[in-house]
Amino acid sequence: MADAYAEIVQAVLAALAGGESVVTATVVAAPESASVRPGDKLAVRRDGTTLGRLDGGSMEETVRALSPTVFAEHSAGSVYLLPDGRQVRRSDPEFQAAAQVLIEAVEAPATLLVVGAGHIGRSLAKLGAEVGFSVAVLDDRPDYASPELIPEADQVICADFEEALRSFPITENTYIVMVTRGHKQDELSLRATVASRATYIGMIGSRRRTAAVLPHLADEGFPQGALDRVHTPIGLDIGAETPEEIAVSIIAEIIMVRRGGRGGAMYYRRKAAEAEAAAGGD
Repeated sequence: MADAYAEIVQAVLAALAGGESVVTATVVAAPESASVRPGDKLAVRRDGTTLGRLDGGSMEETVRALSPTVFAEHSAGSVYLLPDGRQVRRSDPEFQAAAQVLIEAVEAPATLLVVGAGHIGRSLAKLGAEVGFSVAVLDDRPDYASPELIPEADQVICADFEEALRSFPITENTYIVMVTRGHKQDELSLRATVASRATYIGMIGSRRRTAAVLPHLADEGFPQGALDRVHTPIGLDIGAETPEEIAVSIIAEIIMVRRGGRGGAMYYRRKAAEAEAAAGGD
C-alpha cells in the first residue's frame, strides 16, 4: 500500500507540474462497519486506469464512472457512497451507512492567454489571476507589454502576434482571448490559433464584423468545425460598457465553458423552483 501511495503522490506532483491530469478520490469519513477507512485514496487517469485502492469493488467503480465528468468540469466535491457504490444524500435513510469521499481533479493551473494589453486586456489579466488562471499577456507594443503595467501576469510577451502565437505552448488547458487594438491584429491572431487545441478561443468584435471574419477564414480553408467553436462576439450578455465590465463578462463566459455552466441567472431558477413548490411540485 505504501508503494501505491507513493505512486499517487508522484502522479499528483506530475499533474500539478503540467503533466497528465488525474482525479483523486480520498475517503474523508466512514462508519466503523465500512470496508474503507479515512485516508484511503484512489487516483484515476484519463484512460480509466487507477492507482491506489478504496474498497477494491463497487465504490471504485462509481469513482471511475464519475471521473470523466470531474475531468471535464475541473471540479472538486464530496460524494457519499454506500458499500454497493450507490450515491446517497444526507436526507436519505441510508445516509448513516455511507462513506464521504472527496473527488477532485488535479491539474496544473489553466492558462489564460490574453492577446492585447490594452484596457480590457489588463483588466482580464487581473481578473484571470484572481480566479486562479496562470495569465500570459501578449502585445507587440513595448509600451503596453510591460510587466510593470501588468503585475498580475505570469508572462508578459512583447512580440509579433502571429509569431508568438505559433510558438506558444497551447494545450487543451489554454483559454485564449483576442482583445487587440484593431480588427487586423485580432484576425491575424485568430488565424494563428483557431485550429489549436485550446478549449476556449474568443475574439472581441461586433456581430456584423465577426459575421464577416469567420466566412472569410472558411473561404481560406480553415475547418468549419474549428470556426464554429470561436466565441465571437465575446462574453456573456450582462450589458457591460466599461473595459472592466467587459472583462467581467468575458471571464464569466470562460468560467461557464470551463465548469460546464449554462450562463443563466440563478435567481430566476430559484424563483421558478419556489413557484413550483408552492404549486405542489416535488
